[in-house]
Amino acid sequence: MKKVLAFFGAFNPPTTAHLELADFAWKATGREGVVFVPSRAAYIRGFQQKDGAYGDAVRLEMLETLAKTRPWMRVCGWELAQETQPRSYVTLCHLREEGYEPSLLVGSDNLKAFSGWKYVPEIAREFGIVCLDRGPDSCREIIENDPVLKELSRYIETPETPAEWRYVSSTAVRSRIRGGGSAEERFRALPPEIRRLAE
Repeated sequence: MKKVLAFFGAFNPPTTAHLELADFAWKATGREGVVFVPSRAAYIRGFQQKDGAYGDAVRLEMLETLAKTRPWMRVCGWELAQETQPRSYVTLCHLREEGYEPSLLVGSDNLKAFSGWKYVPEIAREFGIVCLDRGPDSCREIIENDPVLKELSRYIETPETPAEWRYVSSTAVRSRIRGGGSAEERFRALPPEIRRLAE
């Protein structure tokens, strides 16, 4: 596997929707698979201000467990071993050094936040970006209305996102896990292989 999509995120926890979107994305764009790159828990709790973050080792184990039965899936724990959260561009460069030809896979929510990212032009030109619609957003409209993204549009792919995956939220999944109800109700959005790790 060489030509891949690099899927960055908290994966806190990884959901069925993460897997299905990633599986859809690599097939829709002609890549060979997806490398999941989990962020550091300290970054999730501190910078992103998300509560209830699973530890680095637990999220890495969840992803590696899922990858065992999915030949198209790889996991890169490199960011977890760094003292501070690396920039996405730096991690993409690391993946290239590892022999991959990665492109960045993001949702439209991240595309809207690109004005606060460093190295967006470098990421687009050197690696390429694949963007999937989230919620009511349209990646194509976001690109059209942003001068920087419009200038880089030739480097951004926007496959049509299946409607059933546009509204899945890991935050909602975590709330359900912490809530009451039966185990089946609480863990419905998680792949069966990792439900015990999320308890």
